[in-house]
Amino acid sequence: MLVTRRTGWIVFLGMLPALVIYIGIALIPIGMSLFYSFFNWDGLSPMRYVGLDNFITILKDMVFWTGVKNNLFMLLTGVFGQLPLGLLFALLLNRSLRGLKLYRSMLFVPVVISTAIVSLTWGMVYRHEAGLLNSILLMLGLDSWIQDWLGSPTFGMPSISLTYIWQNYGFYMVIFLAALQNIPEEIKEAAVMDGATGWKQFWHLTLPMLKETIWVTVVFAISNSFRVFDLIFVMTAGGPAHNTDVMTIYMYNSAFQNMSFGYGSAVSILILLFSLIVIYAANLITRRSS
Repeated sequence: MLVTRRTGWIVFLGMLPALVIYIGIALIPIGMSLFYSFFNWDGLSPMRYVGLDNFITILKDMVFWTGVKNNLFMLLTGVFGQLPLGLLFALLLNRSLRGLKLYRSMLFVPVVISTAIVSLTWGMVYRHEAGLLNSILLMLGLDSWIQDWLGSPTFGMPSISLTYIWQNYGFYMVIFLAALQNIPEEIKEAAVMDGATGWKQFWHLTLPMLKETIWVTVVFAISNSFRVFDLIFVMTAGGPAHNTDVMTIYMYNSAFQNMSFGYGSAVSILILLFSLIVIYAANLITRRSS
């Protein structure tokens, strides 16, 4: 289609409402956070310019780096937990099965459940006293395995990560399923005629054709891992002793618990920078491997 100046203006006008909304809810808040990050401000008193002091203080705080470590753990959980599981279920659902719509709905249910409900439900599973997991272990005679799963320095983050995988794998399943259904049947039939079936077809045909989709889901997984907040906040609030802290909880505590909005804004800018750096690094790795 030949794009003329007139059609270009029509396209621009069609995109203008979405652009205005994006500027209002994304770019302007980012700019405001960047501005506030250079000030010491409690939201009420006059702002006092402190330059880069907020950033320097944050980078010296070990609690912040604990949050960074836990965010990276959630990132690995998303990329190597949610994405393979979502792809696996998408492959299983991309075929003729009786009750296929029911299976799709059941597997997608965790995505639409409120995060607060998910957190409370799984919190009861992990509860030390009369929790479902510990009750099962007790029934199996594995008394030595019983512990406070969310309060454990060793199992706290893995327990949350398991909940995180369960809640979000369906989102990636739908993306992969849509991509699989867009692969032309002619290509699949030609691959079968050439002897590419089962694992060979998946490795040499399906996976290469999902390359762009995989990259999109990786970006989503990275972005979501740095934005995770409500799941952990409801389950543990970052405790005990900051063991399950992530950067967003650190930001929330700084801004709204300690009433230091300039400091909290600086944390939000660092979260954005870390996200962009990781996405850029993943992009470089993807280009080199392709």
